[in-house]
Amino acid sequence: MFDLPDDEILPLSKEHVFWTWSAQAKVAPIPIKSAKGVFFWDTSGKRYLDFNSMTMCVNIGHGDERVIEAMVAQARELPYAAPGMATKVRAVASQLVAQVSPGGKLTKVLFTLGGADANENAIKLARGYTGRFKVLSRYRSYHGASAGAMALTGDPRRVAWEPGLMPGVVHFLDPYRYRSTFHRTTPDISEAEFCQDYLNHLEEIIRFEGPETIAAILIESVTGTNGIIVPPEGYLQGVRKLCDRYGIVMVTDEVMSGFGRTGKWFAVDNWGVIPDIMTMAKGLTSAYAPLGAVAMKPEIAAAFDQRTFESGLTYTSHPVSLAAAVANINVMRADKLVEHAAELGPVLNRLLKDLGETHPSVGDVRSIGLFGILELVKDRKTKEPLAPWNGSSPEMAAFRKTCLEHGLYVYTHWHTVLIIPPLPITTEQLQEGFAVLDQALEETDKAVK
Repeated sequence: MFDLPDDEILPLSKEHVFWTWSAQAKVAPIPIKSAKGVFFWDTSGKRYLDFNSMTMCVNIGHGDERVIEAMVAQARELPYAAPGMATKVRAVASQLVAQVSPGGKLTKVLFTLGGADANENAIKLARGYTGRFKVLSRYRSYHGASAGAMALTGDPRRVAWEPGLMPGVVHFLDPYRYRSTFHRTTPDISEAEFCQDYLNHLEEIIRFEGPETIAAILIESVTGTNGIIVPPEGYLQGVRKLCDRYGIVMVTDEVMSGFGRTGKWFAVDNWGVIPDIMTMAKGLTSAYAPLGAVAMKPEIAAAFDQRTFESGLTYTSHPVSLAAAVANINVMRADKLVEHAAELGPVLNRLLKDLGETHPSVGDVRSIGLFGILELVKDRKTKEPLAPWNGSSPEMAAFRKTCLEHGLYVYTHWHTVLIIPPLPITTEQLQEGFAVLDQALEETDKAVK
């Protein structure tokens, strides 16, 4: 397709590309050539088992011809239409998203370019609907890299760009059992009491801030890169009740946890909760094309029946991306990938626990569906992380190096290792990857006190 030898891809990229999320002099990208299923290959022909779905997004797996052909057909018929146009693919895509939304209740859909602007638009909708200004989100969260989404983000990626981000955001604490702020001296508290303490914490902040000023509470249904924190039973239901009590819009960010990742279409489905607004991206097209979406209850959309919704971008509802979304959802249904993720959930959980029982550097493991994490520590008693907050360590670097040398692609975040493979992965392929993890954890075990 391009007249460029494989061995020139990396040097040419290093000469001209400005890399995101990287110190430019330290970047070391893998020169990738092709991908299929749960694997990808570099330019030397080395095969990697993709344990991160590339960027937590290739849910249906790489190179599915059904999606590719749908995109090609759309490009031939209508490659672009202005955002104000009605197209067949837009009508079908919005209907499909509404159908798979929680309870089929989020029947109005605003398409965006990705997850960050989906979250930004969700806040615009909530503020317009309520006439209020403030937004509550959690500290262990990531909601995107644009100015508004970064303000919503709680982790240190936000701090790098302060001040100047969207005002009006107040952060609160996550129900993180392993490192609970409230229960360091009472770790054996029951799940019900643990859950209620964090709901009480949230309600106290609502009261301190003034409910009449709060437009929305925005949370990742299951926290993604900041820990795969699975909420305790009753937590999301409790947030829903608090939102109802104080007239606050409940917004759930399903950018990473949606489209089968947790063994349900969306993570909130595990707890039977229906938010007022839900954002999505990544698995919406399995990253075959850039697309995000905001699904909302009809009453949210109705707030703009007689007044203009002042937002939109040139590529909103791009036909080729919408064709990818339609084909992607149809593939998930045809191949029963949501059900497959649910079936393999216990397999992943058992493999994680086996590593925890074998390696002293594993402090905790968590998973739901095919959404898992290893939390690595220097000392199980003190829970001292194997890498500092917002940093790395020689042991974590050695761990990742070993994985890559053995053809396993994983994402490490500070002292954690995320396990987020494409949904079609088999038990045997999971076991193949975990055999490499078992070897790599020998490096982190060396740091255990």
